[in-house]
Amino acid sequence: MTVDVQATRDVVDIITGGWRAQALYTAVKLGLPDHIEAGRATSVELAKSTGANEEGIHRLMRLLVAMGVFEGNESAGYRSTDVSAALLDGPQSLRDMCLLYGEEFYSAWGHAHHAISTASSGFEVAYGQSFYDYLGQDAATARRFQHTMNAGSMFFHQVPEIFDFSGGKMVVDVGGGGGHLLATILGAAPDARGTLFDREHMMPKAREHLAATIGLDRVDLVGGDMFEGVPTGGDVYILCRVLAGWDDDAVVKVFDNCRRAMADSSSRLLILDRFVEDENSTMLPALWDLHLLMTTGGRHRTVEGITALLNRAGLDVGAVTELPMETTALIARSR
Repeated sequence: MTVDVQATRDVVDIITGGWRAQALYTAVKLGLPDHIEAGRATSVELAKSTGANEEGIHRLMRLLVAMGVFEGNESAGYRSTDVSAALLDGPQSLRDMCLLYGEEFYSAWGHAHHAISTASSGFEVAYGQSFYDYLGQDAATARRFQHTMNAGSMFFHQVPEIFDFSGGKMVVDVGGGGGHLLATILGAAPDARGTLFDREHMMPKAREHLAATIGLDRVDLVGGDMFEGVPTGGDVYILCRVLAGWDDDAVVKVFDNCRRAMADSSSRLLILDRFVEDENSTMLPALWDLHLLMTTGGRHRTVEGITALLNRAGLDVGAVTELPMETTALIARSR
């Protein structure tokens, strides 16, 4: 039998992907991007700065250079790249994403066979509780998760370009997290007001961010459960990346709560999410969808699927717009 060399190489590249992910995670855990940016350019210097073994650092750096995370070598010294710059500690860094994916999420994926065989969460097998319960009890992980969500917010600045928030509208961000999207919207529409609605444990971080960006005089912060109800009187209700972890009946309940809370017939529901396609799927949505199964037991839906759930709640889709990071915006109105 003739060996297909390319197919063999493709298999090897795929099955060693987890090794590369853990190498990058380890680099971030050790703070290597920051140390190299600060001029610590050899394994000796990096080992001394991190407390790690010099030989281990040398072997890790060899792989990271091959991966394009850093440039250089032991004799000439190591240098930063655009990839490592994205991992430097600071605002908009992908550092917390690497830590979360290398620890909690990596453990969840370790139970992929169980999750796929049973269509249930691998995270719950690994940690004995749901992902959202875990976040409510572990402040450090909750903070990393929020930073990870913020790192995927490159499309936020385009949201005011696809919907008119001006005219003194009341914007209710349901599951608004740390307030980054609401701050972006209110910054673009100076006459709008906002309400950030999320679980109580999110309020301190959201208050801090909103106070520093648009000021607390233009926004209310309300803690609660979107499945029980949402703040009333809104002209625009926003659901940004909060639906994928829940089953159909729960999502319909949230849609119905938003519809009932709307100020009047001119109010709109704006859904911002990543949707999958069963035919000609691209890599990222398919990966995120399976990742949701590992972490929450949830899934990404098709546009047709989410439209059907909106219809069950008495809402119709009026417009569909594409945004960066393979995100789609759906604008729905009450029937």
